Amino acid sequence: MEDSSFTPRRDKYNKKPQKEKTLFQEIISTFIYIVVITGIFLSIRLYVIAPVRVEGASMEPTLHDGDRLILNKVGDIDRFDVIVFPSPEDNDKQFIKRVIGLPGDEITFSDQTLYINGDTIEEDYIDLSGVSESDLQSLNSNFSLASIEGVEEVPDDAYFVLGDNRVNSKDSRSFGFIDKDTVTGKTSLRIWPLDRFGFIDDDE
Repeated sequence: MEDSSFTPRRDKYNKKPQKEKTLFQEIISTFIYIVVITGIFLSIRLYVIAPVRVEGASMEPTLHDGDRLILNKVGDIDRFDVIVFPSPEDNDKQFIKRVIGLPGDEITFSDQTLYINGDTIEEDYIDLSGVSESDLQSLNSNFSLASIEGVEEVPDDAYFVLGDNRVNSKDSRSFGFIDKDTVTGKTSLRIWPLDRFGFIDDDE
């Protein structure tokens, strides 16, 4: 006698009916979804990254007026990072400059050469080849921290910043050190214009 198997017949009438969402429930679900996504987006923009637009020529040739960048609001600040911070003279205005001096650094500029802690720094991000000698001497003259701030080193919790366009930049040579706690973030990625999309110091 052959073994036989028996599969019970599923009665379609025994299935439990699935509850259909009402229009009100659909609206509430969609609303919650929108709120969550919006909250995530705003949190990222507020605490992590944000777009920023360059205004002026103080960071040429690295950055040009109208460039759009992504600002990173997390992470440590290193020497030569490009940072964004409120203008010391007008907190409603944002400045973009390059960090030259970290706390404890000795900064000297002599004969168009930058020295940090006694070491000569090759500033590949600067191009002053088209600037006259007279402008270099008057607008990019020698300085030291002692001559402009009366101290030998960058203070704790402060940065010394300069624009890459040294003959056309309002920076720490005029307004002094900036408080590190005021830094909004640092930027290294340009997203506009598209023909210059990429990491900003890769252009050098």
